[in-house]
Amino acid sequence: MSIEDTSETSLAANGTEQQPSAPGGFPVRIVVYLVLTIAVVLAAWKFYQNQQATKTQNASQAAALMNRPVPVQVAASEQKPMPIFLVALGTVTPYMSVTVKARVSGELEPVKFTEGQQVKQGQTILVIDPRPYRAALDQAKGTLAHDQALLMNAQAEFARYKALYDAGVTSKEVMQADEAAQGQYMGAIEADKAVIETAQLQLEWCTIKSPISGKIGLRLVDPGNIITANTTNLVIINQFQPIAVYFTLPEDELPQVLHKLAAEKRLSVDAYDQNDVQKLATGYLLTADNQIDTTTGTGKLKAVFDNKDQALFPNQFVNIHLVMEERPNALVVPSAALQTGNQGSFVWVVDHADAQGNGTARIQLVKVALAEGQITILDNGLQPGQSVVVDGADRLKPGQNVTASVAGQRGGQKAAQGAASQAGSGPSAAPGAASSPGAQSGAGQGKSDKGNKQ
Repeated sequence: MSIEDTSETSLAANGTEQQPSAPGGFPVRIVVYLVLTIAVVLAAWKFYQNQQATKTQNASQAAALMNRPVPVQVAASEQKPMPIFLVALGTVTPYMSVTVKARVSGELEPVKFTEGQQVKQGQTILVIDPRPYRAALDQAKGTLAHDQALLMNAQAEFARYKALYDAGVTSKEVMQADEAAQGQYMGAIEADKAVIETAQLQLEWCTIKSPISGKIGLRLVDPGNIITANTTNLVIINQFQPIAVYFTLPEDELPQVLHKLAAEKRLSVDAYDQNDVQKLATGYLLTADNQIDTTTGTGKLKAVFDNKDQALFPNQFVNIHLVMEERPNALVVPSAALQTGNQGSFVWVVDHADAQGNGTARIQLVKVALAEGQITILDNGLQPGQSVVVDGADRLKPGQNVTASVAGQRGGQKAAQGAASQAGSGPSAAPGAASSPGAQSGAGQGKSDKGNKQ
């Protein structure tokens, strides 16, 4: 068999034959790749267009929201008489306080007072059993009578011996002895009088009287107890009317206070409760201490209050407002309107408000004279009657459109009324501002600005 026959037989047996490559296969693959690339590019372009459309829509919605008026509450700045004062913490102290002790020892009899009552100076409040001291007084009086009788006898003998001496019957020595005995009895009588005076004092001290007028406290010893002189505390009496308050000021604030005291100017002092909201009493500054405490850098001052209604109580903590001057035309705004930024203190002012309260907001820098609680006194920056935002300032930006309503009111009609009578709405706006949430935050802002007092 030939080689060609063997190959053909082998190919026929396998039943397969290798075919040559098609001449057009490479261009087809290029076309497929191009189609896929174009599809991907079109999909990416479509996604990009959708994303841009979404951004545009969001931007337009945000712009629409930004142009939408923001509802805020406003109050009007106003001019009125206001004090400029220094603030300090004070402690109420009795104007006079006495811890009553017995000056003699003995058994305490039933008390002559009711705990907590008002007592007057010289009123009997306690009694110690006086019988031992009365007996001692009687004994001293008896001794005095005895010595007086001896003195009379000595004087009679001296007179007799002097007459005898003058007649030359007796010696001079006898007369001088009788004269010395007379002097001894006279000295004994003076001592007896001192003993009687001491016994009389001790008998009087058995009746304990109030040394001051004031309010008596709880008794510290019950009747029937044996008390020791100058040792046992019986009761404490505090004078409430008037009453004193001690407070301290930093040493850098003392010179202006001392200058006014040196000029004999009576400075008014107001006492407020612990929350620094309710005024309890009004008094005056009495004096300042004669030295500065080096550990705290403060000086102690004393104020006096009439305390007729007894609103102040010993050891009570109060907030003191020391009035330095009265401003007849102070510019005031609610403390809720005051904001603080990098440029200092500022407020949001609403301009061009129409009948519906629509206007624009802008930032106005102000200089604070005193910020305390719900009211802030300004040195400059505003005009009386301008509307300042007291609630809703956190959503504002310069030029923001706003819908303003008077603090404490709701609705466009009330806002229109507030805008129409803006100049006269200041006094009624301040209480509303105080009741809003913004006012509470403004009060805290006021506390932080206490340093700007002058």
